[in-house]
Amino acid sequence: MKLLHRQIFKELFSIFSLSLSGFMGLILIGRLLQFRDLFMGQSLGALEMGKLFLYLCPFFLLVLTPIATMLAIFLTFLRMNSDNEITALKSGGLSLYKLLPAPIIFCILCTCADVFFSLYGLSWGTEHFRDALMEFARTRSQLAIQPGVFNRDFPGLVFYAENVDKEDGMMHSVFVRDSTRKTMTATIVAPQGEIRTDSIRGRLMVHLENGRIYQQNKDQLSVLKFKNYDVRIPLGNLLKGYSVDDPRPKEMAWEKLVRISRGGDRAGDLDQKFLRKVHVEIQKRLALPVACLVLGMFAMPIACIFRGLKQQYGLVISMGLFLVYYTMLSLGITLGESGTLSPLIGLWTPNIIFAFFSILLLKMAVMENSFRIRIPFLKKKSREAA
Repeated sequence: MKLLHRQIFKELFSIFSLSLSGFMGLILIGRLLQFRDLFMGQSLGALEMGKLFLYLCPFFLLVLTPIATMLAIFLTFLRMNSDNEITALKSGGLSLYKLLPAPIIFCILCTCADVFFSLYGLSWGTEHFRDALMEFARTRSQLAIQPGVFNRDFPGLVFYAENVDKEDGMMHSVFVRDSTRKTMTATIVAPQGEIRTDSIRGRLMVHLENGRIYQQNKDQLSVLKFKNYDVRIPLGNLLKGYSVDDPRPKEMAWEKLVRISRGGDRAGDLDQKFLRKVHVEIQKRLALPVACLVLGMFAMPIACIFRGLKQQYGLVISMGLFLVYYTMLSLGITLGESGTLSPLIGLWTPNIIFAFFSILLLKMAVMENSFRIRIPFLKKKSREAA
């Protein structure tokens, strides 16, 4: 039995790794096309692009791990069923219940991995992704502000620095003309300044010290002295429209989501729509890891029940079943964010339904109630070839 479970587990792991890497490759290629303007605008190298993709991986792994788990178990037991290995094991006195330890342990391991992605990996990747983008934008801005040149790359802003230190990026004798406001134009003069980033709020700014602001409002001119003043640089041009503003609930750390849901982190200042999204995100990060166990145990009896089914058609069936699950989950997310349905009910109903049917189908498989799949078109074609 140990040898049998070891072989099943080895096959599960190999198909899981192949499926997960294939899905990740397709998604990352899609993201590469989506961010092509950003990468080209920032002139990023292969190493920087690789880091950004690494930071995005936990976000995708949270969703892809359940489907890869389901696909691995489905294809493994479908192959065993097609090769009559399950029939041979049954003739030797082994029931399907004795084959459960390997897939159960495998599902539990996948669930634990998905819990890690949900609670820790996602926030780690999102935080580093934002920091990397902000650092790229800051470096690009430092390169854009050349000494002795008026820079007009940013709409409504004109920057000039007499000298720029190449080592620390400190600018000397800085002149800024800010016409981003419709009713007022400000001219800012400071002896020194530097470009700073605020990764938490997603802001890039020119920090000026000990200068003056000349504000012109129609025919009036006012002069203000300041010790510290920040001119915000619009990131739309630098990041090609990619938003790095305040994190959305799906980008927040687990601890922050829990604090907001309990009334902390100034939850009273947030609107109800945002709070509903926070509650939905909490349930989503709990329900998806459990889906690894539910969908995995749902796939095993399905593979044993259907006979005469080739693996390519099994792949289509498993993808279709996961599409049904994900459609139900998406519906629960939509209803939860709109306030129509409780997030607890909307996001856990798919798991409960699939868990119920997995128990029912497992009993059918043990009782050897099966469905034989026949495809008339292929059958007719094979007869003509004969």
